[in-house]
Amino acid sequence: MKVLVTGGAGFMGSHLVDFLASQGFFIRVIDNLSSGRTEFIKHHMGKEYFEFIYGDLKDFDTTLKAMEDIDVVFHFAANPDVRISVREPKTHFDDNILATFNVLEAARRSGSVKKIIFASSSTVYGDAKVIPTPETHEMLPISVYGATKAAGEMLLCSYAYLYGFKGISLRYANIIGSRLRHGVIYDFIRHLQRDPTKLPVLGDGTQRKSYLYINDAIEAAIFLMNRVQNFFEAYNVGNEDWVTVREIAEIVIEEMGIGAKIVYRGGLSDGRGWPGDVKYMRLDISKLKLLGWRPRMSSKEAVRATTRALIEELSAES
Repeated sequence: MKVLVTGGAGFMGSHLVDFLASQGFFIRVIDNLSSGRTEFIKHHMGKEYFEFIYGDLKDFDTTLKAMEDIDVVFHFAANPDVRISVREPKTHFDDNILATFNVLEAARRSGSVKKIIFASSSTVYGDAKVIPTPETHEMLPISVYGATKAAGEMLLCSYAYLYGFKGISLRYANIIGSRLRHGVIYDFIRHLQRDPTKLPVLGDGTQRKSYLYINDAIEAAIFLMNRVQNFFEAYNVGNEDWVTVREIAEIVIEEMGIGAKIVYRGGLSDGRGWPGDVKYMRLDISKLKLLGWRPRMSSKEAVRATTRALIEELSAES
């Protein structure tokens, strides 16, 4: 089986490539390296099962070339920064919507693609009225990032229905782990490396969300790839618990072995960190559990494991 991983040199994509390689797939990666890193996939370079294309999904001809003779597509390329999507919405339109359209259109024209697995997001729900939030909850995103993911899902659904391949949308919680280079844990560690005396936290620290370790996230994607048979299905992929920003800050400070003081600053009047930030998020994963999958790590365990991995990685880089 030939698999295309978009964004395969990035955080999630590179872990997916590792897993697919261990299972004997032929893997083609396309990445423009805007946030991905070749060192994440260098151990695959030159192997007969692996091909790397340096290219941008916003260029249709490049995307079409990457799709040649592909059976399954994991579309994991995206601009993941919610805050940037508020300040520069066109960037997210281009990186997330235009790129997704090109992937789908190239898959249609290729004639070989049988399944497309799309990395969506819990942000499609916005400020959910029901927590834990089921897949049947309406999509009311409050960030441009969330809107681009909802648009990607709808495009995938229509293309799957019209052109005969299967579409799987993974509505991920916050995915964390080694190689992560954005988000709250990464930002906390970087700040404390510069100033170990205090740790600024945007908002009031009561923001509470679910976190899933990268290994669990990848296993869920493969699990669903092998089981979903309807033309389109959306699944929540997250944890059964959640953790506050304050608790994350305390874990990072503890793992770094310092006595930094937590200082709350900025944020909005309701305590969230920035416009478009979802303050409370926990997904109902009953639909996925009924198929036989469940996470191995809790949210706090995932935060701690990620913190330890990033401290080691970032210390080696500096």
